[in-house]
Amino acid sequence: MKWFLILWACPVLLLGSWYFLSYYDMSFGFFMLTRQAHDLVFQIYGNVLGIPPETIPPLVARAIAVDSLLVFAIIGFRKRKAIAAWWRARQPSMDASLASIESRSKAP
Repeated sequence: MKWFLILWACPVLLLGSWYFLSYYDMSFGFFMLTRQAHDLVFQIYGNVLGIPPETIPPLVARAIAVDSLLVFAIIGFRKRKAIAAWWRARQPSMDASLASIESRSKAP
């Protein structure tokens, strides 16, 4: 499970950090981190896919969100017993809630 998370998080972090650094033109001397390279990459992807380049970042963000939900659903399914035990321990007991209802005054 650890490798599953690593293999999911590394590309997401790499893409996110490249996008952030190149969008704000924080190149640190590397061409790939310049705004010019950023625009060129999306222009190439736009030409290959046949869509306007400005529509690609929201599509990628949506894909990352769906993939993240899928990854967390898999993790939740694998740890469902521990999550259920945590949830049951977090809930107040039924006896305490019934006792507090019975101890209330019956006056209007």
